[in-house]
Amino acid sequence: MISSSFRIGICAPSTPFTQEAADHVIALAAETHPQAALLFDEQCFFEEGHFAGSDAQRTDGFVSLANDPEIDAIWFARGGYGAARIADAAIAQLNDCANRKTYLGYSDAGNLLGALYKAKVGAVAHGPMPSDILRDGGDEAVRRSLDWIVDRKADALEPGLLDGNKYAAFNLMTLSMMTGTHLMPDLQDHILIVEEVSEYLYAFDRAMFHLCSNLADKRLSGIKLGNVSDVPENDRPFGEYPEVIAKRWAEKNGIAYLGRAQIGHDVQNRIVPFGPLTP
Repeated sequence: MISSSFRIGICAPSTPFTQEAADHVIALAAETHPQAALLFDEQCFFEEGHFAGSDAQRTDGFVSLANDPEIDAIWFARGGYGAARIADAAIAQLNDCANRKTYLGYSDAGNLLGALYKAKVGAVAHGPMPSDILRDGGDEAVRRSLDWIVDRKADALEPGLLDGNKYAAFNLMTLSMMTGTHLMPDLQDHILIVEEVSEYLYAFDRAMFHLCSNLADKRLSGIKLGNVSDVPENDRPFGEYPEVIAKRWAEKNGIAYLGRAQIGHDVQNRIVPFGPLTP
C-alpha cells in the first residue's frame, strides 16, 4: 500500500524503461514532491523485441493502473513506438475509475492521449515524461510535469495558452499517422500545436502536407509550431525552414497559422492540457 496522499501510476505503452532511470525519477520526486508516490508498473521494465513487453502486457499494465481507484494520475514512461498497437484494446477495458484520472505524456504516447481524449476519458495533457530525466538538464522537465500533475502549477504550462481557448498538442509524425484512423479525436475549435524531432525536412514537409490536407475541413481554430529539433542533414539542402513549411501548408488548407509554441523533445517542453483552458 502506498501511503502518500497523491499516487502516480507509471506504465510504458511503447518501449522499455530502466530501473536505474526509474530510481532517479523516484528520488527526484521524493525530494521535490514528497506528497506524491510514484508507482512504476513492472511492465515498464519488460522487453520483447522493440517493445516494453507484448501488446497484451503493455495493455494490461496501462489498464490495471487506469482502473485502480487508488491511483490519481497516469504518467507514460517514455515514447518510441507501440502505443497505437494497444490503444483500442486498452480504451475498451477502462472503467469509471479511469475517468477520474490525469494522463500525461507526449511523442508516441500521443496515440493513447488522442484515443483517451476522443473517448472523453479523464484529463489529458501533452508534457514531459520520466524518460526526460536522461536528457541534460532533464530534472527540470520531470519536475515541471510533477508540478502540474500534483499541484496544477500554472507556470508549468506552455506560456502562450490563453483562457477560454481549446488546445491539443502532438508530435507531428504521431498525429499524421493517426489522422484518418479511428484513434483521431475531433479537433474542431481547437488550436493544434505540433512538434517534431529527428526527421529530415522533406519528411516534415510531407507530414505537414498530409496533416493539414486532412484537417482542412475540420474547423480548427488554428495551428502552432513547437520545436523542430535534431534535424538530420540531407544530401541536398531542403531550402525551407520548418516554420515556412508549417505556415505554407496551413494557409494552403485554410488553417490559420498562429506562430510558435514551447513544446518539443527537449527539457523546455511545457504542458498543454487538451480541451478548453480554464483559469
